[in-house]
Amino acid sequence: MTIRPAEQADVVAIGRIQGKSSWRAGDFLHFDCRVAEENGRVAGFLASRETGPGEREILYIAVDPAYRRRGIARMLVLNELATSRGACFLEARESNAAAIKLYESVGFVAVGRRESYYSDPTETAIVMRIFS
Repeated sequence: MTIRPAEQADVVAIGRIQGKSSWRAGDFLHFDCRVAEENGRVAGFLASRETGPGEREILYIAVDPAYRRRGIARMLVLNELATSRGACFLEARESNAAAIKLYESVGFVAVGRRESYYSDPTETAIVMRIFS
């Protein structure tokens, strides 16, 4: 598995992986976007951005259903943390226990809630933070 910066040629794969989302696949290239690639196929991606000096936010992470349960999301998150310093934030749907468990396993802690943050369906976001 290789993690590398996303490029224009990856937009179709990113769109396929992201599924139902309000984001357009090409929008991710406006941020720091990395893809996990195996045998020439994009298996997952992570988009993040700097929100201020010493502070980053993971905006989106997704893994192709055919590649799930292989540690790809973990590798993407760890790669993000290894390449940045300071605080890193993210939000997770309150009902997404698997994602919350993953983030906690690498050191993120819940620091807040955003009621009705997500739509379709409306749901609370759990705000998480880690210092790297």
